[in-house]
Amino acid sequence: MVLAIARPDLRLTLVEPLLRRTTFLTEVVESLAAEGITSPFPIQAATLPDSLAGRDVLGRGRTGSGKTYAFLLPMVARLVNSTSPRRAKQPRGLILAPTRELATQIEASLAPMAKAVGLRTLTVFGGVRPNGQIQSLKSGVDIVIACPGRLEDLIKQGHCDLGQIEITILDEADHMADLGFLPAVRRILEQTPRGGQRMLFSATLD
Repeated sequence: MVLAIARPDLRLTLVEPLLRRTTFLTEVVESLAAEGITSPFPIQAATLPDSLAGRDVLGRGRTGSGKTYAFLLPMVARLVNSTSPRRAKQPRGLILAPTRELATQIEASLAPMAKAVGLRTLTVFGGVRPNGQIQSLKSGVDIVIACPGRLEDLIKQGHCDLGQIEITILDEADHMADLGFLPAVRRILEQTPRGGQRMLFSATLD
């Protein structure tokens, strides 16, 4: 487990750790450049070398610190390089977020990269009818960005199986704790394979 705390004196060209993974498609780098992302925030510089190497990471970074790309890049890289096929109801990547708004923001950042490499994504949250989410899971998705409550409901109903998860991200873990989601998060994590990569990002690590 690697502990990473953003430091402004850290510098690392964002493209460097990506290009070290020779099978990580250049389309992703180009999609980042199209968004004006060519150099890293401190949290990205601190975590990318370890996360891209497949290590578990604890990252401390506040909202707006650039932490979203700090975990999206290694997730996309891992799944692009994976030999596991896409399966119905069995995503390979999982991102847990405390709110619908944050899940939607993560999806917006992920979408250009996922499209560039042919990964399917799905946001899962309450407050809307589950039919569309259920149908997408049946069709097969690679990455699920979910709020814990609705995800647990879909799992209990047999619409989602976490047995093929290769990488799990907990974003704003401190906020999830404040909202009382930690018991649900623990239950969800227990359903993912123990050998998978895990990353936790939080404004605090107390």
